[in-house]
Amino acid sequence: MTSSSDTPIARRAYASFADRYDAFAPGKPHNALYERPASLALVGDVAGLDLLDAGCGSGICSEKLAQAGARVRAFDVTPEMAAIASQRCAGLDIEIRVGDMTKPLDWLADQSVDGVLCALALDYVETLKPVFSEFHRVARPGGWLVFSMGHPMRDWADARSRGEKSYFETNRWGMHWGGFGEPNPYVESYRRPLGDILNGLVDTGWTLDRLVEPLPLPEMETVDPRHFAELSLAPAFICVRARK
Repeated sequence: MTSSSDTPIARRAYASFADRYDAFAPGKPHNALYERPASLALVGDVAGLDLLDAGCGSGICSEKLAQAGARVRAFDVTPEMAAIASQRCAGLDIEIRVGDMTKPLDWLADQSVDGVLCALALDYVETLKPVFSEFHRVARPGGWLVFSMGHPMRDWADARSRGEKSYFETNRWGMHWGGFGEPNPYVESYRRPLGDILNGLVDTGWTLDRLVEPLPLPEMETVDPRHFAELSLAPAFICVRARK
């Protein structure tokens, strides 16, 4: 039997509120009016492409990619999330399974996808290089990787995520999230320096193409003025595109 300490931190957190996450995330301003548009803008036109949605959650991006004409293979480490994604994406050209990005993606052949999207999932991975390396293996020459994650300076500037560590150290931390209903779920993730992220890309064969520190969409000012003002001054996430 798998002990709690062996369970991936993303699975332990999201299994506890998968249904509530799916109810809120499609329209939650931080997602719908901030991170998701920035990430999908980096993805661009996907018609006719074979794509991997790594850490697909409840399938929100998988659905959008397939509706835009892509053939999508997707996975998530949380079975409850994968089940919701399968329901959301029923009838679309999407294959969804349970999978752990910290382990080999052995169901995917070398050079079998044109692009990889990994939205807000790498924060739950302690060591990035093996993940980037596996994404590089499955990507075709000229293919791309787009990912989003917590902005390193934002995470370090917050005493909750910094803890007693310096900016240059990776540390695991957790907090109770608001915005997804009650009870507030306790979610752990990793904070790390920017150099570890970008050097991890380069060291595994990727070429950095674009780094975006997104601004919220203008309509967020109406629906969530407090966070619109906050995100207009300093970013919460980074969105990155790399090419093989």
